[in-house]
Amino acid sequence: MALDFTVDAGIATITLNRPERLNAMDAEHYRLLSEAWMRVRDDPEIRVAIITGAGERSFSTGADIKSFLTAPADLPEMWLTQRDLLLNRGLEVWKPVIAAVNGYCLAGGMTLLMATDIRIAAEHATFSVAEVKRGIVPGNGGTQRIMKQLPYPIAMELLLTGDMMDAKSAAHWGLVNKVVPAAELMQTARDYARRIAANAPLAVQAAKELAVRSLDVDLPTGLRMEAVINRMLQFTEDAKEGPAAFAEKRPANFRGR
Repeated sequence: MALDFTVDAGIATITLNRPERLNAMDAEHYRLLSEAWMRVRDDPEIRVAIITGAGERSFSTGADIKSFLTAPADLPEMWLTQRDLLLNRGLEVWKPVIAAVNGYCLAGGMTLLMATDIRIAAEHATFSVAEVKRGIVPGNGGTQRIMKQLPYPIAMELLLTGDMMDAKSAAHWGLVNKVVPAAELMQTARDYARRIAANAPLAVQAAKELAVRSLDVDLPTGLRMEAVINRMLQFTEDAKEGPAAFAEKRPANFRGR
């Protein structure tokens, strides 16, 4: 298959499985990825997701140039804004998403990366948004999120030159959380996922949503939203289980209720 989806202990792993094309995606692969994100969003058994690429060379190089630039979509498709929504293009997924970057993270792969929450990179990973070298600009939020996630001159350097950034520099500028040997990449991502999955799922999703929305609202509004959500969570079973487990010195058994 072009995309693999597995679930284990509340952790979904999505693998872009097209290594012969460096995990580039055509329209069909984007559709499959959209379906995968909606499954993560809608399945109550899933608490966190990991996204990675098959093979050792590439996380994703984004859109398959042969299928998109040589056969552009008809103009009416510009207004089909709700079709095949993606994590980086309109779809709201409040469950945490971890990226395990196993090589090239280019163009749409970089855009996908910037829509994830925690990012682990193999030592040989490289990053770029080189669309200006192809006569276009980064899509699906590529020109938007980069300005919020990197210092202005660093973001502009990547956008305007299309040059590569290595994994060490990506960690230095905060684009990724951690750089590890390739052999440790998936284990490190799973360790993060297990730690997240052990927490109260409603609280985790609420924390992510509040943090993300804080980028677009003023502080008084954000504080009010925070207070309202906390009041709601106080009436959940998990809000009782957490203190009880702490008092009894045992692991909490959170159920997302």
